[in-house]
Amino acid sequence: MSFPFDCISDFMFFETEIGPSDAILIPGAGQPALMERAAALYHRGIAPLIVPSGGATPNVETTEWAFLRDIGVSLGVPPDAILKEDRAAHTFENARFSLDVLRRHGVSPRKVVLVCKNYHARRALLTYQFVFPEETVFYVSPIVDRSGTTKDNWFRDDDRIKRVMDELEKLGKYFRGQISNWA
Repeated sequence: MSFPFDCISDFMFFETEIGPSDAILIPGAGQPALMERAAALYHRGIAPLIVPSGGATPNVETTEWAFLRDIGVSLGVPPDAILKEDRAAHTFENARFSLDVLRRHGVSPRKVVLVCKNYHARRALLTYQFVFPEETVFYVSPIVDRSGTTKDNWFRDDDRIKRVMDELEKLGKYFRGQISNWA
């Protein structure tokens, strides 16, 4: 069935093919599925490093980074393969601080995998593309978070509609002043 807002679904919810990369990046969130996906990609040999990013938040007891690191270690990812970024408070900082961490570890990212919530994928991708070097190739591997929001159901429930439309609004707020810098 088609709806007049299918263009929103197609824009907000997407994923790409995944290929060998320098690192797997996770914009912070208290969602175990993010590290579960990153750990699975790590164990498949997609990338040698994982960079979960995120500082203190009311959603977890410590920092988003520590929360995600602990899950990764419990899934068999060696602690030294999980780089530390525990200061970020929003997606631009996730991107900036993750790039700084990679560079401090001698990594000039040419290809990276972005593991994020599916309805956050567009904003996460655009934000990381804005911050990372222009030549960086991004693969996007989104997860369905605990809200269960998907491309096929987001418009069937007021809470999910709010989640997706809040993300769409944040895209405008994040990039309204940045687009002329790209043009």
